[in-house]
Amino acid sequence: MDQFNDLVSVQMRTMEKLLYLQSEIERCQKVEEELVSLREETKLEEVRAVIDRMKDELTDIHRMFEEQTEEVIRSYQELSFSAR
Repeated sequence: MDQFNDLVSVQMRTMEKLLYLQSEIERCQKVEEELVSLREETKLEEVRAVIDRMKDELTDIHRMFEEQTEEVIRSYQELSFSAR
């Protein structure tokens, strides 16, 4: 049961990172829109680069979250089978 709880705890921390990163991307996209309207090309390029990096990180975190989900399911199934 401890392993299952540990896996769920790790997954919750990953979810927090995922949610934080998504909100940061949204914030940066709003800045991007403002810069487009102000025609601030240099700053716009910088913000777009930040957004691209965060999207890459978000993809990695999504993949990690999916792997953790699979591990949580396996751990739960092992607990269920051993409890029988």
